[in-house]
Amino acid sequence: MALRPVQVNIKALDSSAVGRFWAEALGWSAYSPGVTTYVGPAGGPVWPDPVAVCIDVVPVPEPKTATKNRVHLDLATTSAAHYAELVARVRALGATPALVGQGDVPWTVLADPEGNEFCVLEPRDIYQGTGPIAAVVVDCEDPRAMARFWGEALDWTLHEVTDDLARLRSAEGNGPYLEFLRTPDVKTVPDRVHLHLLPYPGDDKAAEVARLRTLGATDLDLGQGDVPWTCLTDPEGHEFCVCVLP
Repeated sequence: MALRPVQVNIKALDSSAVGRFWAEALGWSAYSPGVTTYVGPAGGPVWPDPVAVCIDVVPVPEPKTATKNRVHLDLATTSAAHYAELVARVRALGATPALVGQGDVPWTVLADPEGNEFCVLEPRDIYQGTGPIAAVVVDCEDPRAMARFWGEALDWTLHEVTDDLARLRSAEGNGPYLEFLRTPDVKTVPDRVHLHLLPYPGDDKAAEVARLRTLGATDLDLGQGDVPWTCLTDPEGHEFCVCVLP
């Protein structure tokens, strides 16, 4: 039994505009079959048949606070020219420089039009072949503990774990990494960005949720009411949802 990450959920005041930004930034497509805006590889199904770790932008009435998100995306580049082009392109789309205490680093830290931080990485061998998203990065207190929980929760392979960083990727070696980065920040507000997980076809969602609880996940009440997905938090309080195919 295991789950797979299928979406990065981003809350936004204007979900259509933020969805368009991410679609153009990643070279993907955006469509809005209902309330949310799905962003995924051009020409490929996104929901309910995800073919990658995609993006789901959900409208909310509250704007982002000044607090730095504890989950962000790192974008991959393949060459110095691609790096320069991507930074220029996302700036033209409305991204703005972001200061998160990064100091003098070889990558560029930006924020989307509603202030959600992300990084455009300089070319790195490890991220060649990930697609446009190099990694989904989660700030945490204890990467080793996060590796234990998420390694059990997912069917992804643990590639690296230290006191400062844990890195997982799909067993097939496809798509982005999921990384847990030790930071001094303390979680004080609900995550503006979080993961959506999905059982494999034929697996029982209720059984998967029960398994996550035994691993240390906690039920989360956001006022969601009677919905087909289950809201949980990991052992450090990061929100995530276990979804079910319609």
